[in-house]
Amino acid sequence: MKVLITGATGFIGSHLAEKLFDKRYDVRVLVRSTSNLQWLQGIAFEKVVGSLSEKDSLKKAVEGVDYIYHVAGVVAAKNREGFFQGNVEATRNLLEATAEVNPNIKRFVHTSSLAAVGPARSEHEPVDETVNHRPITTYGESKAAAEKVVSEFASQLPVTILRPPAVYGPRDVGVYMFFQVVVKGFVPLIGFGKKVVSLVHVDDLAHGFILAGENNRSVGETYFISSEELYTWEEVGDVAAKILGKKRVRPLRVPHAVVYTVAGLSGFLGKFRKKSPILDREKGKDITQSFWICNVDKALKDFGYRQNVSLEDGVKWTVEWYKNEGWL
Repeated sequence: MKVLITGATGFIGSHLAEKLFDKRYDVRVLVRSTSNLQWLQGIAFEKVVGSLSEKDSLKKAVEGVDYIYHVAGVVAAKNREGFFQGNVEATRNLLEATAEVNPNIKRFVHTSSLAAVGPARSEHEPVDETVNHRPITTYGESKAAAEKVVSEFASQLPVTILRPPAVYGPRDVGVYMFFQVVVKGFVPLIGFGKKVVSLVHVDDLAHGFILAGENNRSVGETYFISSEELYTWEEVGDVAAKILGKKRVRPLRVPHAVVYTVAGLSGFLGKFRKKSPILDREKGKDITQSFWICNVDKALKDFGYRQNVSLEDGVKWTVEWYKNEGWL
């Protein structure tokens, strides 16, 4: 079987590429000429140079593959156009190329996000696949719009939409910042209220992607792929502190007002820099929410997805990788 992965040089995509290679798939990746291939060392793959905005390269990339895992996306942009170009139009281009060149593909798996739906309204009501789109950020709006584009092609192609929450593990640079603070003896906490999150280790996520892609019951369906357990950031901090050998850590609470002030300043300064800012007012709105939680019962029922990596093991493996790479 031959598989195309977009975003294969990134955090999630590289782990997915490894798992598919281990399952003896022939792996093809779509990369730019300037892409860093460091996370793909150790696996054999075919490289197609191009981009999601170049339809000729997309036709070459999708030709002859049995599966497509569309992982690439934009998580930071300077404006609305950047999010929609990278998440919506890019997805449409890939789907159009697939429908034209490879309409008999076995599966097109699209990577969305919990952000497309938005946070839960209470600790006791994790969102599930019956909840309508109610994104709270432009990023979330772009992921919701991309889902709608995928659904438009459901009559032409066997599509599946997968929504992860926050993802952590080796190579991650997002949750990594949390560990950077813990190693200094503090647990960073946003606000003074309870914050509950769904987290998924990248190994579980990649496994869930493949289960969904290979199972016929998931055609035309949407799923959350996440931890079955829900966590508070205090719990994550305590586990990280233990693994990092910190006998005493103190909570470092950042009031929401401070988050918005810093985020606003970061976003303003980011307009004058080449790279889009990681923290801006919308990201501030994102991280001040109380319940970024979702339910995975549908994935369990349809194709047997389970959380295999405990928080303790996941944090341990992640911290060990950070240390080995000199990140911590």
